[in-house]
Amino acid sequence: MKKRVLYITGIIMGVFTALLTIFGFAVTNRLMFMKMKDSDVILERETLAKRFDQKWYESVRKEDSWIDSPNGYRLRAVFLKPLDTTRTVIICHGVTESKINSMKYARLFERLGFNSVVFDHRRHGDSGGKTTSFGYYEKIDLQTIVHSVRERIGEVALLGIHGESMGAATTLLYAGTYEDEADFHIVDCPFSDFSEQILHIMQNRTPLRTSMALRVANLFLKMRDGYTLNRISPREVVGNITKPVLFIHSLEDDFIPPAMSEELYEMKQGDKMLKLFDKGAHAKSFNENPKEYEQTVEEFLKNFRFSS
Repeated sequence: MKKRVLYITGIIMGVFTALLTIFGFAVTNRLMFMKMKDSDVILERETLAKRFDQKWYESVRKEDSWIDSPNGYRLRAVFLKPLDTTRTVIICHGVTESKINSMKYARLFERLGFNSVVFDHRRHGDSGGKTTSFGYYEKIDLQTIVHSVRERIGEVALLGIHGESMGAATTLLYAGTYEDEADFHIVDCPFSDFSEQILHIMQNRTPLRTSMALRVANLFLKMRDGYTLNRISPREVVGNITKPVLFIHSLEDDFIPPAMSEELYEMKQGDKMLKLFDKGAHAKSFNENPKEYEQTVEEFLKNFRFSS
């Protein structure tokens, strides 16, 4: 009888372990290998919306560059130099996007007197890298991009970073973790904590309602990609940022709650601004409010004496 109980218990535990493993791999696959948007689709979308001008891009002075990441792959970056200035902004796109999505911001900063650098995050666009880590490894890549740009423009040249969504979280993680070589940061719809962001998505878009899935994901992420979700938390480092930060979010954003930007704004010490747009879904603040968005950035630059 005892052997039979042990046998049945062993079978149950084996099935449970197998199911847990399948679930763990499925969840982490969704995170690590999130499906990218097709490059042609992004290009067509931005061109039709007149946010990307092919003629401008072909004629503008620029420098294509491959930058070696400490993580073991190469990053594709384009130094856009429409102006005779060293004033530069690095632009970080969101998850599943590419540097083409950053071109609208490059044109905005051109109007405000800045050249720009657009680049593809790891596993996006033309860059290498096998997984997406939502800021954990991307912040190291950004540090490398910043250092490379500094070498080109000089130590005293004005340098800013603009990030959208994952790019915004990456910007904050970089600025709060490493010696910050930039002079200012503009972060559009960042999450404040990735564990809470994943839980928010699960509770609103999936049948899962508990944090158990997060614990399973953490276990398998640690084994498969070397980190856990709680290591991706701008909230934990935003208090370290000493440079001015402009936080931007749209109140209609139901993917990353605008309350996360409000929380980060409150936690940031020193120079800062917050702009909440009434109109715009996730990462659509500029698309829906282009003139007011540019005016907000211009006001931020003037307030902290970064305008020319």
